[in-house]
Amino acid sequence: MKNKIPVTVVGANGYSGEELVRLLLGHPGAELAGVTSRQHAGKKLGQVFPRFSGVPGAEVRFLEPTIDGLLATGAECFFLALPHGVAAEFALPLVAAGKRVVDISADFRLNDAAVYKEFYSSEHPAPDLLAEAVYGLPEAYREKIRGAKLLAAPGCYPTSILLPLLPLLRAGLLQADTIAVSSASGTSGAGRKADESLLFAECSGSLRAYGIPKHRHLSEIEQELSHAAGREVLITFVPHLAPMTRGIHTTIFAMPRAGATGEQMLQALLQAYEGEPFVRVLDGLPDTKCVVGTNFCDIGLRVDGRTGRLILLSAEDNLIKGAGGQGIQCFNLMFGLTETEGLL
Repeated sequence: MKNKIPVTVVGANGYSGEELVRLLLGHPGAELAGVTSRQHAGKKLGQVFPRFSGVPGAEVRFLEPTIDGLLATGAECFFLALPHGVAAEFALPLVAAGKRVVDISADFRLNDAAVYKEFYSSEHPAPDLLAEAVYGLPEAYREKIRGAKLLAAPGCYPTSILLPLLPLLRAGLLQADTIAVSSASGTSGAGRKADESLLFAECSGSLRAYGIPKHRHLSEIEQELSHAAGREVLITFVPHLAPMTRGIHTTIFAMPRAGATGEQMLQALLQAYEGEPFVRVLDGLPDTKCVVGTNFCDIGLRVDGRTGRLILLSAEDNLIKGAGGQGIQCFNLMFGLTETEGLL
């Protein structure tokens, strides 16, 4: 049996952290060397999450999140499932110690510290590391990811928006200044925290918009769309909280470039994602029930013949392709493993 790569999950008690742990426990190339949580320090993983009881690795005990304690786990790679602003406090010393880091938070997704301050209302905690970080969207940056020491896993909404749009912008098939997006996310996207607005009685049977007109994820969405288009791209983005636990459904509206046809746009998507293990371009329309529990992002396309408007749709699991699963997909690339390992 080949040697497994020891990994540690920092912030393993949140929804994304728990999903990372689940995937890593079943990963044939990874060994869970440590998990951290101030709240649960000293307890076994199986005690805190009974779903893992009896699973090999569930006897690992939660640690206090200290740098010395993390390094003592012997991990070669650290997954940071922490709030923005906190992840950088751990990334700095871990990268300095020669460890590889996969950050699931927003701390290293942006190229510009000034943009971070604009959208996150605070100074960036480690601006000198921004140039070193690689944006972890494998379908766009696979070769850069292979050599990454610090990996910034994309946000859940951005993944659902970028995957449909990037090939069309690169091909020059869209009028970039006409893009508008409406997305709906399950409540797990807000994290595991006490918040009255997230109570079952508040969310059940309710659909509501939030974070408009300047949701934090707009910063990385517009950054990556601008790279693809070769010029600044600004979009309208309206996220919604949906009465479901997990999953994201995104609808994108845009006007095609003059003369661009629906068939050309479909072929651009099919060509871009031919052979991609986790992106499916559908004949039908994406549905969250078909992607929840998986690392797939499903994409659909229609052209409204009456208005000439393009309608792009996507669906993904916000905790897997939108967080932990995408992080593991990048981990596999970083360590020379099969990209799908532990995810299919």
